[in-house]
Amino acid sequence: MNGWQTLFYKELLRFWKVAFQTVVAPIVTSMLYLLIFGHVLENRLQVYGHLSYTAFLVPGLVMMSMLQNAFANSSSSLVQSKIMGNLVFVQLTPLSHWAWFTAYVGSSVLRGLVVGLGVFIVTLLYANPGFVAPLWSLVFALLGAGLLASLGVIAGLWADKFDHMATFQNFVIVPMTFLSGVFYSIDTLPPFWQGVSQLNPFFYMVDGFRYGFFGVSDISPWISLAVVGLAWLLISGLTLHLLRIGYKIRN
Repeated sequence: MNGWQTLFYKELLRFWKVAFQTVVAPIVTSMLYLLIFGHVLENRLQVYGHLSYTAFLVPGLVMMSMLQNAFANSSSSLVQSKIMGNLVFVQLTPLSHWAWFTAYVGSSVLRGLVVGLGVFIVTLLYANPGFVAPLWSLVFALLGAGLLASLGVIAGLWADKFDHMATFQNFVIVPMTFLSGVFYSIDTLPPFWQGVSQLNPFFYMVDGFRYGFFGVSDISPWISLAVVGLAWLLISGLTLHLLRIGYKIRN
């Protein structure tokens, strides 16, 4: 293996060695969300006029799990390496910023996809949402996981300790994912809050991903694709720049 492949393999082993915590635990959490919200609201709500609430909830939970775990993987890896002092061994290698980006983001995307697939398989026991346009779901899954994995690298570079990373995750990532339409359609919100929701880029990831399941969504999937694609380009470009200059990891 060459340099980036070795680093990529090391990052895969890092989360796979503790798969019960990094893969199984998020799947169980999503299943609990489905059981609780599905049981309480199944017979009270219908979405888009014909969908059961449980079926509507499945794509949102899958995407939320992918986003949160893609972010957690890259951010925790960098922060842990900085605190333990072993990041210096990666810095000593002649790896370019592109190699770092490919390894950290690629492994995080893979973890996000594995968790998302696990959540989807488990939720099939309770609902079968189907696939109307699977290519749309795949595109948004890759873009969403890639964007959050890149954002995780930025957070990992910025954070000096686990408290910093927890602050970023608790006050930025978690609120934006929970307020992205995972548990509701924004059509049910008052006009003001619909406008606020449309300022959240996570909403476009969830809404576009959901379109691949049902063929309907709150807004056009092309608009969602444009917003998510532009956000991915901007965040990825910033991540590459910070890695190139060695932000907070190079004296």
